[in-house]
Amino acid sequence: MSAMPQLLTPVEARILGVLIEKEKTTPDVYPLSVNSLTAGCNQKTSRDPVMSLSEGEVQAALEELHSRTLVLETSGRVMRYAHNFGKGYQVPAAAVVLLAVLMLRGPQTVSELRANCDRLHRFADSSSVEGYLEELAARPGGAMAVRLPKQPGSREHRWAHLLCGELPAGPAALQDTTSPAGTLDLENRVARLEEEVAELRTMVARLLPPSA
Repeated sequence: MSAMPQLLTPVEARILGVLIEKEKTTPDVYPLSVNSLTAGCNQKTSRDPVMSLSEGEVQAALEELHSRTLVLETSGRVMRYAHNFGKGYQVPAAAVVLLAVLMLRGPQTVSELRANCDRLHRFADSSSVEGYLEELAARPGGAMAVRLPKQPGSREHRWAHLLCGELPAGPAALQDTTSPAGTLDLENRVARLEEEVAELRTMVARLLPPSA
């Protein structure tokens, strides 16, 4: 097995996560332009941490990812970008989705991951999610995910990705971020509406004639 690609920066991880997400949720506008990709990176819902990236920062990170064949370019009236994550890291599609959601939303329990992945990949049950995570944690070429210590009062362990390197030690890295089920459901509904609005805006922009 070939060695795992070099570590990602947080911006590169966010870009790959967004490309993987939007490939599934907004296929009509995928591959993404830099403008659409920047908007996806800077979403205020379904993102942890929330970022405020410029198009220049996104473009620079795209060029680095392209040089490592983790992103593919599609030329046309506007340059568009697609991810090549599965081939680049040699992981199956279900594992790609799990890593994308971890890159976008931070550490999560198996139950949270299954719920948050539902629009991208439907896992049969929680045990199948855990099975893929355990495979990622035991990869001979280097672990890509890690199970965090269970927090006091928490029923489940949380999982985190290691694509940006080992997590920093200390309470902040292991802080429990689980939310009540009602709050998670509301966040998911808001995120879905936000994505649908963004898709509609992009479709309308494509129909309008270019400005003089």
